[in-house]
Amino acid sequence: MSVSRLRPVVTELRLSAYKTHSRAAYPLGPLTLFAGPSGSGKSTALEAYAALSRLAGGEPLDAVFPDPAACVPRRARPDSQGRRGFRIGCTVDGPVGPVQLDVAVQAEPELRVVGERMTGAGETLLETALRDPSRRAVQAAWHTAGAVPVTRAPLPDDRLATALLPLRIAGTTAGQLLALAAAEQVVIALRSAFPCDPLPDRMRVPARREEGRLRAGCDNLAAVLLRTRTECATRHTALVGAVRAGCAGPVADLTTERLADGAVRALLDQGELGAMPVERLGDGELRYLALTLVLMTGPEVLEVDTVKDVLPARQALTVLADGFDRCLDRRQAGELMGVAARMCARGHVRLVAAVGDAADLRGVGAEGVTVVHLGT
Repeated sequence: MSVSRLRPVVTELRLSAYKTHSRAAYPLGPLTLFAGPSGSGKSTALEAYAALSRLAGGEPLDAVFPDPAACVPRRARPDSQGRRGFRIGCTVDGPVGPVQLDVAVQAEPELRVVGERMTGAGETLLETALRDPSRRAVQAAWHTAGAVPVTRAPLPDDRLATALLPLRIAGTTAGQLLALAAAEQVVIALRSAFPCDPLPDRMRVPARREEGRLRAGCDNLAAVLLRTRTECATRHTALVGAVRAGCAGPVADLTTERLADGAVRALLDQGELGAMPVERLGDGELRYLALTLVLMTGPEVLEVDTVKDVLPARQALTVLADGFDRCLDRRQAGELMGVAARMCARGHVRLVAAVGDAADLRGVGAEGVTVVHLGT
């Protein structure tokens, strides 16, 4: 079995009925770019992936979808009981082989899961359905292949049943072991996701030193640079080299300084010109710096909830980067794309990004790059 097959990864995102997407299935490779004009649904696709990731982490529906009605396609009409909803899903490849997960969510009049199906190895491994609307539960049936073909039990209607399945299966039959392995494969792949959209204005504010895990907005960049600079000299040197290629002035090093109030400020060492606070950089340079750092680090540095009892070598981090080329000029976008291609080729990191125009990114035609054109 190949090393990549040992790491469960999401290979397809399905948006059967979600906001502007209908009957859509998008392939996901090691490096995937969603390209298209504004309003074509690029950010929505990343949003759906992030929602599946949070559900796989055990979060309730109302936390993941605070405005569920906004997720319902505009053309969707309520049924005779006033119900409307949306459907999302994915395919996860790994040791079990391809496993499909599809979830139907009722948004109105009450938010709840009304159906979920996980299939793999030619079997329906888990299926749930809302049998009694008056109860806050769905009827679940999972593959057993023992004295009885399936096991049935009620499960909460505000959680992803696939994420709950490892807590309910004893693993005493071959069928149960298959269902358990498939559920774990899906959960591992989905949870290993880091949504990222650097916010330059917040990055210009000094960070508290103890904030050593990078947040989605990268506003605590300085604290993370302090940590990474001391923990791994090789990675820091590579980061400096990549930043040098994306910034207008000279870059000799990336350093930090502690301020009087204990906060940390990031500095750009410009050699003979001295040190310059990174808050003086333009928005494009700050976003370039932050995204490069994200791609060159790992789950231990990023604020991501991976599966703790699974070895890092068995997990692949997926970075979800909205506006990947936002504020970047063509040179910076090309350099950042090169960093992404090199990191994704190693197999430890995958990237799913939204871009305005993939044609402006150097290396888009490289092996392992998947471009999904929307709005055409």
